Amino acid sequence: MALGSVGVFCGSSFGIDPVFADAARLTGTTLGERGIDLVYGGGHAGLMGVVADAAMEAGGRVVGVIPRQLEDRELAHRGLTELHVVDSMHERKQLMADLSDAFVALPGGAGTLEEVAEQWTWAQLTIHQKPSGFLDVGGFWTPMRDMLATMVASGFVRQEQSGIVSFAESIEDLLAMLEAPSAWTDKWGQPILPG
Repeated sequence: MALGSVGVFCGSSFGIDPVFADAARLTGTTLGERGIDLVYGGGHAGLMGVVADAAMEAGGRVVGVIPRQLEDRELAHRGLTELHVVDSMHERKQLMADLSDAFVALPGGAGTLEEVAEQWTWAQLTIHQKPSGFLDVGGFWTPMRDMLATMVASGFVRQEQSGIVSFAESIEDLLAMLEAPSAWTDKWGQPILPG
């Protein structure tokens, strides 16, 4: 499927390795140049600000979704194409899911992991039919890939469900995986149908 929009989850800090910001910048630039809307958490700090600024500099549309509590702390990015201010983190994730065709996790902390894991879960439960991907910058998400293998080996995730999430070291490769027709089943073993 052609991606019209991608939800990106990432850190509100930069991390200690400049490679993280480089990857966020390249992700934003790639989305902008390809005409894929960036949907993200609406902040200006850390990797969030880097990916948003890069997408806009490349001519892309950037849609931010931020909870009022964080906007009030002056964390909102004021230069976006659109900024939605919502009342809770739950509303933020729901709106981001509604606005996105697929999801990408850049390096980040607990919030990043929680956000992408929720979208993965929603796909597994057929709440939506949208894939998620981990951009494995410098091996950052390799433990997550190993954890998925353990979940499958331990019988908590069906092998045919594991395709809901992809791992790649380059944003181009990851986008290609996300655009590929779905080849996974839901939690109960039923094929995910397009649409």
